[in-house]
Amino acid sequence: MTRDREVSGLTSDVETLLELAREGENVGGELEAELRKLRARLAELEDAMLLSGENDARSAIITIHPGAGGTESQDWAEMLERMYLRWAERLKFGTVITDRLDGEGAGIKSVTFEVNGENAFGLLQSEVGVHRLVRISPFDANARRHTSFASVFVYPQIDDDFKIDLRPEDLRVDVFRASGAGGQHVNRTESAVRMTHIPTGLVVQCQNERSQIKNRASALKQMKAKLWEHEMDKRRTEEKKLEESKSDINFGSQIRSYVLAPYRMIKDHRTKLAIGDVDRVLDGDMAELMHAYLVFKKTGKTAATSDKDDDTE
Repeated sequence: MTRDREVSGLTSDVETLLELAREGENVGGELEAELRKLRARLAELEDAMLLSGENDARSAIITIHPGAGGTESQDWAEMLERMYLRWAERLKFGTVITDRLDGEGAGIKSVTFEVNGENAFGLLQSEVGVHRLVRISPFDANARRHTSFASVFVYPQIDDDFKIDLRPEDLRVDVFRASGAGGQHVNRTESAVRMTHIPTGLVVQCQNERSQIKNRASALKQMKAKLWEHEMDKRRTEEKKLEESKSDINFGSQIRSYVLAPYRMIKDHRTKLAIGDVDRVLDGDMAELMHAYLVFKKTGKTAATSDKDDDTE
């Protein structure tokens, strides 16, 4: 069943249940469940439209580091690791832990793992930044309230082999008489070659050979090398932007707060979305948070919520 047909079927089910409710049937619980499914499917379709970045469709690499605070923050980092692994499991994404350093008492000092699946990077961009946890510490004999921080960073998985696809229609080749040394033959014939890659504007020129064919072959090699370097420059620029997006792992720079005491609430400080069911999110159900971020990133609109802003001190 395609997604469109699935939405159509869910819509029909909701309409049927609404009609039964008007007739006095007790279908409140079933209606609420079907509405929840319909909203989830519609959000998935909207997410697909919002994921339009160059690398959004790629698989992802996640790195998690605890902030200051020793065992507290290391335990929080491990909780985040579990949350993302459970999220990936829900979406049937494959995961591979490539590096993990356990904490001395509990938790982890760092972890890096792959999330392999379509749109993994696009969805996980919502998680880049500092995550803050407020709870009664299980490691404090006096049961005091503690605040912990951990940072999450996400990279797109880039193929190791950059294949240069030079289409003939993307190249403009001009020939002209060589102007340098080379004898009368070079100067009498149009053996020099200037090659332009139209999409990027890159230009190479070769006039050392007496044969236009040889100059063309040499120019083609130079063009491929220039395109490779051009692609590497793009990747280095993108990596630099990603690195600069990292924040200090401390108070005041968090993107999201997870409060377990004295009340229970997750608050995303960018989208203003607040969720009361903390356990559901920590168990990997992050679709609502990710969807709100994609909408915010695309439109600047924050999530509509009637929940009172929580205390972020």
